[in-house]
Amino acid sequence: MRSKADAVVIGGGIIGVAVAFYLAKNKFGKIILVEKEPFLGSCSTAKAAGGIRAQFSSKVNIEMSMLSEAFFARFGEETGYDAVFDQVGYLFLLSDDKDVEDFRKQNALQRSLGLDARLVTPQEIADIAPNVRLDDIKLGTFCHDDGLGDPAQFLQGYEHAIRQMDVDIELEAGVTAITKNGDKITGLKTAKGDISCPVVVNCAGAFAGLIGKMVGADVRVEPYRRQCVTTGELDFIPPTWPMVVDVKSGLYTHKESKGLLLGWADKSVQPSFDISIDPNYTDGILERALDRIPRLETAEVANKWAGLYETTPDHRAIIGFEPTVAGMFHVTGFSGHGFMHAPAAGQVTAEILCGLKPSIDISSLSPQRFVAGEVPEETNVI
Repeated sequence: MRSKADAVVIGGGIIGVAVAFYLAKNKFGKIILVEKEPFLGSCSTAKAAGGIRAQFSSKVNIEMSMLSEAFFARFGEETGYDAVFDQVGYLFLLSDDKDVEDFRKQNALQRSLGLDARLVTPQEIADIAPNVRLDDIKLGTFCHDDGLGDPAQFLQGYEHAIRQMDVDIELEAGVTAITKNGDKITGLKTAKGDISCPVVVNCAGAFAGLIGKMVGADVRVEPYRRQCVTTGELDFIPPTWPMVVDVKSGLYTHKESKGLLLGWADKSVQPSFDISIDPNYTDGILERALDRIPRLETAEVANKWAGLYETTPDHRAIIGFEPTVAGMFHVTGFSGHGFMHAPAAGQVTAEILCGLKPSIDISSLSPQRFVAGEVPEETNVI
């Protein structure tokens, strides 16, 4: 392992490899990516549902997604590795008057920023997502530019690219300490040896808070368990089936192989690193799915798993320099949106570290926003 670098990226998930890709593309210098597990992407990225969407309630998240979607669409051209961005769209189902009002406002903001999202009637919804129960649905929103991707496939593409760009990838190299001289980063210690460097990029996902503590920084990220279920083959799911989100119940579902992936965020779960499968949580997902898609009554469960959301108090990412330690830069806290925002996060991080103007204004994602007081929350989360 090299003992010196211009920057070390901590974390080999989709965010870490995207950051490494853009740093190398912008010729930042010698980059080393360290990952504590034996494989890249083996934590949250491996458990991600694979949704990619720009229908958010905050300007910064909409713009992050639009930038990312443009990159996902030309991923093969940019990385030399083909990965499929299946733009079947995202469909939000609204049954409460308050949700209808809120999503109308969100849709107006989205369209003002150039996103081709539209309001859809129950009759139109029946054509977009057949076999969904609609008797209580008042309105929907749909964006065909949104869609699905395989996180593992895109991560492999990034890995292929950064290896070609001479980025060092060190596996089973968990960080044990970060060294400083006063308030400046000087390097870090890993399970495979020490590295001298002036810049550390914290892309540790659900573990970002632990990395922050190594330098006395309070990184406002907590890990929450989320679970997913997949069904066996279903003969009523067309290839155009979008990601469907039932806003009232919190259920989300999209096509997976020849069946469906089902998920739901149980708000009663407390912060922890526990990723054991809770059967009651699984039952909660299935109950909501059966209520919205009654034909699932005959479906078989094919697989189920749990992973971690890296959640911030306002459900928006943290991207920026640590205010208390020079040389520490955080790219974390995506609150379930890490895969879909990885290209934009990587690009703006590299632009900032290379002294360039970011492609979009991410000042509202600064780590310092929590010190300043209450901040607007991203309300469109699943």
